[in-house]
Amino acid sequence: MTIEIKAPAFPESIADGEVAAWHKSEGDTVSRDELIVEIETDKVVLEVVAPVDGVITKIHAVVGETIEGEQLLATLAEKKSAALSSPPAQASLAASGDNASEPSSAELLGPAARLLVDEHKLDVSAITGTGKNGRITKEDILKFIKAREAKSAATTTASVEPSATIDKEPPSVSPSGERVERRVPMTRMRARIAERLLNATHETAMLSTFNEVNMAPVMALRKKYKDQFEKTHNGTRLGFMGFFVKAACEALKRFPAVNASVDGNDIVYHGYQDIGVAVSTEGGLVVPVMRDADFMSLADIEAAIRDMGLRAKDNKLTIEDMTGGTFTVTNGGVFGSLLSTPILNPPQTGILGMHKIQERPMAVDGQVVILPMMYLALTYDHRLIDGKTAVQFLVAIKDLIEDPARILLQL
Repeated sequence: MTIEIKAPAFPESIADGEVAAWHKSEGDTVSRDELIVEIETDKVVLEVVAPVDGVITKIHAVVGETIEGEQLLATLAEKKSAALSSPPAQASLAASGDNASEPSSAELLGPAARLLVDEHKLDVSAITGTGKNGRITKEDILKFIKAREAKSAATTTASVEPSATIDKEPPSVSPSGERVERRVPMTRMRARIAERLLNATHETAMLSTFNEVNMAPVMALRKKYKDQFEKTHNGTRLGFMGFFVKAACEALKRFPAVNASVDGNDIVYHGYQDIGVAVSTEGGLVVPVMRDADFMSLADIEAAIRDMGLRAKDNKLTIEDMTGGTFTVTNGGVFGSLLSTPILNPPQTGILGMHKIQERPMAVDGQVVILPMMYLALTYDHRLIDGKTAVQFLVAIKDLIEDPARILLQL
């Protein structure tokens, strides 16, 4: 029985996607729920898995091809018995010419992988397979080739004959060194991020206001209760982000314009606080959203942030995870940033930037005191938010952080 493997249906906010990587090749045997292909969209990388056990008979969309929702990606011959997997294995053995007395590397290779091995005359034993049961995939071969080429380019650009290895003196290297350039296309996600950032600068009147906050009260509270907090909440750690998210929710209630968005000539005021938290990944910055964050406890927020970070790292975030949001919090301090001006995430009209905690001499009641201080930045859309509102909003967050009991008491 032949089964069609199609791309998932894309929501209205995503027009199309791009085939990012095939983890299987034509002729490969796959198991049910095994990853076959990854599709990169403007927001997330979607994984397509095998619906049943079988053998991939035809791949219809190559890497880099733009596809639409529910477009045919591959056809799969459902595996009814072990006989279905025998011909490919026998064909590979015949092509390899290995005899039965030697460990057969062909059993670990699909047809496409075998072709690359033969073409580049590779030693299969030096390649680590990431497929099922140690199977060597086409991507494993390509990764091995790239790593070998990179290592060769890093040592010398000159071609050394095998016989040269017996020379007593190493080949001379040009003292001028290399001027290497590498041109690679933008990933679909990076291109979309660039497009949104440009749109934000062109379509909004962005302005930033700054303040500084004394982190000593929150740090003392965290130090006193972090062990008990982690034990009580099943391993969830007490961080600083939870305090800022809770403070932002309270401040948004007091200044609804910062929680609003502009839609044409209309202003949309949101009666809820869906807070986006910027997360850095290898593919770019993503902003998963916590729904109804104002109803979440500190433990819930910290657990949600940790979960979103892990799923972002593993490309497990869904489109729904990053849709919506009324306000964003970003923390450049984890990378050492002392001060920055974050860019709006349209159609939101405000974004809060946290930064590195730095000990600085501060004047307190006429005395110089060393305090752990953090600069805060609020970037806002001046079309909707006046400077007075923006400053008061940021001061409200400062007051709540410097006296964390006010968050609980909503003062």
